[in-house]
Amino acid sequence: MTASVASADSVARGSTAFHRGDYVRAARELAPAAERGNPRALGMLGFLYEHGFGVPQAYAAAADCYYRGAVQGDPFAQAQLGLMYDKGHGVPTDFVLAYKWLNLAAARSNGRQRDVYLRFRDAVASKLSTYEIIAGQRFALEWAPDRPAPDVHLTVK
Repeated sequence: MTASVASADSVARGSTAFHRGDYVRAARELAPAAERGNPRALGMLGFLYEHGFGVPQAYAAAADCYYRGAVQGDPFAQAQLGLMYDKGHGVPTDFVLAYKWLNLAAARSNGRQRDVYLRFRDAVASKLSTYEIIAGQRFALEWAPDRPAPDVHLTVK
């Protein structure tokens, strides 16, 4: 079995545990995939760190996980990173960056999730001047996902 298949299985098991509320198991399952850079695992693990579910609460670790998932284009990680910038948890408060990440999350989502991210983005926009909104939009437009190079050395037997 290749590392990516093992990672996908680990993320699926972690996601199931996460949604069941078994946060200790979720953290245990998600951590290896997150260490390998899986964006979905990074987003969920970041959430666990942000809220102290199954792991010690650590805003800096949460922000790091969210950032690493966000730059790969994961909408959940992008939205959560945007909210971290809005609150100043684990990162300096920066409403323009909050707007950028929430705008990207909304653009990469659909349905209810998109509506939620748009509401969050608009709430942040209410704290910004017109020029700051334009800057946040420009940052979002200029952004491109950063895909990490696959690690060809990782295999699971």
